[in-house]
Amino acid sequence: MKILLVEDDLRVAGALCSALVRHGYEVRCAVSGSEALGSEDDADLVLLDMCLPDMDGFEVCRRFRARSDVPIIAVTARAESEARVRGLRLGADDYVVKPCGLAELKARIEAVMRRSRNAFRVSSAESVIAVGDLFIDLGRRKVTVRGENVPLSRKEYEIVEALARAAGTVVTRDQLMSSVWRRRDGNFRTLDVHVATLRRKLASPELIETVRGVGYRLAVP
Repeated sequence: MKILLVEDDLRVAGALCSALVRHGYEVRCAVSGSEALGSEDDADLVLLDMCLPDMDGFEVCRRFRARSDVPIIAVTARAESEARVRGLRLGADDYVVKPCGLAELKARIEAVMRRSRNAFRVSSAESVIAVGDLFIDLGRRKVTVRGENVPLSRKEYEIVEALARAAGTVVTRDQLMSSVWRRRDGNFRTLDVHVATLRRKLASPELIETVRGVGYRLAVP
């Protein structure tokens, strides 16, 4: 699981990053709001400090939520009730006040991700989608190819699921940006990079076909 840690205190960021990595998480750090914005595309969850040097953390949270549905946990020293309410209303999924023990933070991460997965499952009518050697377990959000598990990021999984649901028809770039990133801004570079990574991970470059000028299609045998 990939975590984007937004924290300007290098001492705190280093200690937290090391602890999370020891527990099996993949962590990328950003020390400012401007550095964080745009870095959430490949993250499964964001840990966001609300006191940043270049911009207000609440504004960063608002911008994250305007362009993405990535789960956000505010981790901050701002304990006042007004700050909690504001953070949650702006789209944070949880609000943790420093100092916070690693065990509690890990439990909150697991709870937020569990709620996110459960929300997805409620809307899923099927349990498994099979396309040739590709199997997608919707309940567990697990992808296998020829029986081998393929570890994917949250965005990568949502792309391949959207293509699989289309059953061999073309999914436009606009449709993928809207369903996976919840935005339509005409900037498809992030999408194309994710598709290139997906092709490599699935070990079948021909599985995802490019329909030039339109979008992508899953090759159905």
